[in-house]
Amino acid sequence: MLELVIVSTLNGVLYGMLLFLMASGLTLIFSMMGVLNFAHASFYMLGAFFGYQISRFTGFWVGLVAAPVLVGGLGALVERYGLRNVHRHGHVPELLFTFGLAYVIEEVVQMVWGKLPVDYRVPAALDFPAFTVFGTNYPAYKLFMLVISVAIFIALLVALTRTRVGLIIQAALTHPNMVAMLGHDVPKVFMLVFGVGTGLAAVAGVIAGPALVTQANMAGLLGPILFVVVVVGGLGSLTGAFVASLLIGLVQTFAISLDVSVASVLRAVGIDAAPSGGVLGDLWNVTIAQVGPIIPYLLLVLVLIARPTGLLGNREA
Repeated sequence: MLELVIVSTLNGVLYGMLLFLMASGLTLIFSMMGVLNFAHASFYMLGAFFGYQISRFTGFWVGLVAAPVLVGGLGALVERYGLRNVHRHGHVPELLFTFGLAYVIEEVVQMVWGKLPVDYRVPAALDFPAFTVFGTNYPAYKLFMLVISVAIFIALLVALTRTRVGLIIQAALTHPNMVAMLGHDVPKVFMLVFGVGTGLAAVAGVIAGPALVTQANMAGLLGPILFVVVVVGGLGSLTGAFVASLLIGLVQTFAISLDVSVASVLRAVGIDAAPSGGVLGDLWNVTIAQVGPIIPYLLLVLVLIARPTGLLGNREA
């Protein structure tokens, strides 16, 4: 049991921090522009494939730096020549634009790299067990992923609260007209934030690609859970996105590791009252691991019922 708790906690925190890397960029974009970017997970996928392609020629470490820069630059171009022109027409055209962009990116990825998973491997320098917990080896690469995620979170927090650029960005979130009158180019600030947001998603893709499966449908697999994180944390709240990411990461990781059902719990305490056959009998024997993937969405429903603005959101967001 202690091994299960320790390993599941490590994996849950790691998964949560990867979610935060993507949710933070999406939250910044929504806070500043009021746009829920449906293509955000697609930039995560592009980061993984760009990292894979670059690593084939120059190694993993160059890809770790170059891929987010390229994807961030692509995101900035999307904002400048696409989203900025759509923005003036309202939220519905924005949503349709990003929704269509997600499909375009997926089709382009399939044409270039195919539908099958690519051979994106963990770098040899990190392909060893970092430590052993009760006979279970914990890979050094997963520890590296955790360290990178935490470091980026701290750097992002410091940049937003302690630097001049961060102060301008925060001011532009709530008072764009005042920032413009002070001589700052607000559209460029918007483009910078959109590029940084997509770049953060790409970082998550580069470091998660070797550990997870890098394939053309990876955006569709992770996209829905990403919006669960943003809504549960509170639209526009960076702190809320961090809390919700860790919460969902831990809850889902522990859920899929528990092979426990209502029937098994009752039998363990000497009660055998399971319904005989039928739908109720099947539900009685469903384990937590089997329903683990839907638990975040159930949490989303409960949070919205109790607090429609999310855990740390506010009415203005």
